Amino acid sequence: MRIWEGLKLFAESPFNGNLRGDNEERFQTLLNHAGLVNSTGAAEDTSSYARKWRLMFGRFGFIYPQVKKKDGNQEDLGPLDLITPFGETFLKADTYPAQQECFLRSLSLEQTKVSGNLGFFSPLRWILAMMLELEKRTGTSEISRIEFSLWGHTTDPSYDIDDVVDHIIDLRERRKKATAKRRFDAEEIKKRGQDYSKKSDNFTDYSDMNMRYLRISGIVQRKGRGLIIVPAKHFLAEKLAKTTLSRRPVMDVYKELCHGASLPMDDLGTAKALLLDTEAQLKKNHVYYDLSDRPVSTVPEINAARLYLEELWQKTDETIYAAKQPEQWQEISDYMTLLIKGGGKKIDDSDEDKGIEVPKDETPAYLEWVLWRAALAFGNLVNHPSDMRGFRLDSDFLPVSAAGGGRGDLYCEYDKFTILTEVTMSRGSRQESMEGEPVRRHVSDAVLKYGKNNIPVYGLFIAIKIDTNTAETFRHGIWYAKDDVKQRLDILPLTLAQFQKCFIALFQSNETAKHEKIKELIETCEAQRDLMEAPAWKKYIEQAVGKTILK
Repeated sequence: MRIWEGLKLFAESPFNGNLRGDNEERFQTLLNHAGLVNSTGAAEDTSSYARKWRLMFGRFGFIYPQVKKKDGNQEDLGPLDLITPFGETFLKADTYPAQQECFLRSLSLEQTKVSGNLGFFSPLRWILAMMLELEKRTGTSEISRIEFSLWGHTTDPSYDIDDVVDHIIDLRERRKKATAKRRFDAEEIKKRGQDYSKKSDNFTDYSDMNMRYLRISGIVQRKGRGLIIVPAKHFLAEKLAKTTLSRRPVMDVYKELCHGASLPMDDLGTAKALLLDTEAQLKKNHVYYDLSDRPVSTVPEINAARLYLEELWQKTDETIYAAKQPEQWQEISDYMTLLIKGGGKKIDDSDEDKGIEVPKDETPAYLEWVLWRAALAFGNLVNHPSDMRGFRLDSDFLPVSAAGGGRGDLYCEYDKFTILTEVTMSRGSRQESMEGEPVRRHVSDAVLKYGKNNIPVYGLFIAIKIDTNTAETFRHGIWYAKDDVKQRLDILPLTLAQFQKCFIALFQSNETAKHEKIKELIETCEAQRDLMEAPAWKKYIEQAVGKTILK
């Protein structure tokens, strides 16, 4: 989710407080240029993304939503589409745990209507109650994708929680015995649809999106293609779980939403209990921490200490995650295949619950992420996994957004050299104009930085397709640094398919110094660049990929 980047863009734009009419199309243009959306350019798609983002901002309370006449006056809430006090708080949240807490405040409010005018509920609180009841009966809070689809996001507090959990457990037991899982799921969807008042397509069409929204709260995380309560947040989940409906006036809910809804940790006693629980979890997992120099007397101080520990835990888990990447090289390659296709899913033929996905509107972030995972799989790095990347991760180690400007995408530091990897989803002549200058500048900066310790720097530029003009720019590799110091930079342009070919070959050959082979490929191709024009150099690179890696 790139909501923070989108809201920051909106806050700094002239459309803050004026996102209607023609400004919808203008804001969508900004989103496009920032790489936050990839609209088709069709006539019917000139402002649809902008409206979706506006709706999302309002739903989280980051901008003042539109008040319906039956619910009150807009003036009593705040200027339509203007950044709210809570929106300002969210923009000041400079760590992912702090941003997750903002999402949690919004998602904990009862603002989803229950059919039949019974009131409102919070889907997050309802799902947590369901997962905790599942845990009580089965020993785990895990809920699979098909269980969530049929009995999670398509139920609400008008259902009896015990009855819902009965259905989930029954579904789970029968599915275990089924030999053809996909056929079983299709039949269950059809059967459940007979007792469901809305379209049966809702079961699966929106389940992935709704799970994604729940995950940004930080209180649940991915388990397979389903969900499980984050161990460190279990105590908080118990406090938040709720099966009852709310009948509060909509205006009261909006006012709380736009100023920041309260959470259990706003109470001193609960804040202390949550901090102690987080400390206990870190000790249990042998994560060292030191709070001796941090004040922990007030609620803000205690919560700040807890967020610090959560960030520390995430960084420790990232090291563990990095160590697992060599054994996951085939999955990494599968993600590359999906990116080459422009996104999509790869699902197990026998079981819908098993598979991987690259959301089509998040391909830039996933491209950086998969190249980061590939570098981790190669191993031999001397810098921490978190120091390599500029993009942010969620608690499942999936990308939240692409790296910001001002630095390269991936800095892979080895004992004797550094490889700076830059990636892009852009193609055609636009590719050179977008990437030619910043890529050379970033590599130049790295050459100056690492050159102080006599560490050579190699540039690796990876795109789905390499435009010949881009190849020509990097073939010359000329850059003038400060005081007109001329540099000849080594930047090798590769298609993602070419890199994937190298990646697979290196793992199938059991090569131990995989990073050295990539360096050798760069040097081999750079040695020939002055002997040919860009079209010929591109062909040479294609041939060198096979010869250098496979020899």
